[in-house]
Amino acid sequence: MIVLGIESSCDETAAAIVTDKKQILSDVVLSQEEHKVFGGVVPEIAARSHLDHIDDIIEQAFQRAKIKPDEIDAVAAASGPGLIGGVVVGVMAAKALSLGLNKPFVAVNHLEGHALVSRLTNDVEYPYLLLLVSGGHCQILVVKNVGDYERLGTTIDDAAGEAFDKVAKMLKLGYPGGPMIEKMAAIGDENRFSLPHPLRGSGDLNLSFSGLKTAVRKIIESYGNGNIEETVLPRKDVADICACFQKTACECLLDKLLLATDYFKEHYPSGRHIVVAGGVAANLYLRSRLEELAKNKGLVFAAPPIRLCTDNGVMIAWAGLERFQKGYVDELDFKPRPRWPLDIDAPKAAGAGGVKA
Repeated sequence: MIVLGIESSCDETAAAIVTDKKQILSDVVLSQEEHKVFGGVVPEIAARSHLDHIDDIIEQAFQRAKIKPDEIDAVAAASGPGLIGGVVVGVMAAKALSLGLNKPFVAVNHLEGHALVSRLTNDVEYPYLLLLVSGGHCQILVVKNVGDYERLGTTIDDAAGEAFDKVAKMLKLGYPGGPMIEKMAAIGDENRFSLPHPLRGSGDLNLSFSGLKTAVRKIIESYGNGNIEETVLPRKDVADICACFQKTACECLLDKLLLATDYFKEHYPSGRHIVVAGGVAANLYLRSRLEELAKNKGLVFAAPPIRLCTDNGVMIAWAGLERFQKGYVDELDFKPRPRWPLDIDAPKAAGAGGVKA
């Protein structure tokens, strides 16, 4: 079985082709550079860029896979959640291919793409505990099967990746901020500044990063006259702030995940894996801390390769393939969704904060 996957939910235009033998035949990603001058993604610019490049990206995917379009068995597209202009571009391209080739169309939840990609790269079996951390989403879930999730906790404000980007912007490190924070943190003192751990001891598994971000802002403001735009910090201080922020943000995630593992082991005794996915999963510091946590809890840690943590077509193709194998095929009148909770169709979804510590 061969599936084409198309991703256009944010600022990556991507297409990939995978097989049910877990072969990645092609993987093409165009990261939009236009947003760097704005310090974040501009939805209208992103949508126009997707429209300009998506046909070429899809063509490259077939060329690199060395197959013809009529050799695929299905077309999958990230159909939400995301910036709706970009999502529409990818979905319409997939529908056009589906109609023209007379192949099934599979609408994929972008978050499910992140959630399942480790099953392609790491042979992870259901059920497993998932920490999903990206620029727009931060959740702890139990992945029970394709389309079947139990959400244990979620962020009540900023996502982890969003907090990384905003702190990087305050420190004038550029966009995207996550990789720059990690780079500077590597040479900083992670114990110099004391930062808060929002929702620690809250009695649930929800997360918050807004207060942590504000605490960093106050430290930066203390160096100047209160105008953060005009404040220039010494490189050593920037590195120390980055290290302290990274450590604290990861501790916030680990605090909740530690409680989640107890629930997971009690209610899903056959589960063996803790998986991290999403853009922030590329952070090596976080990976090392999660690997240590998994080992202490008698579980196996798994994460996709770094290149498959950020948005890509491989994860959409694989999730589409898994859905197609289960018989989940969508009509061509499927409407793209700007919001699409991953656990919305789960038979017994717990909802945000559904599990108490």
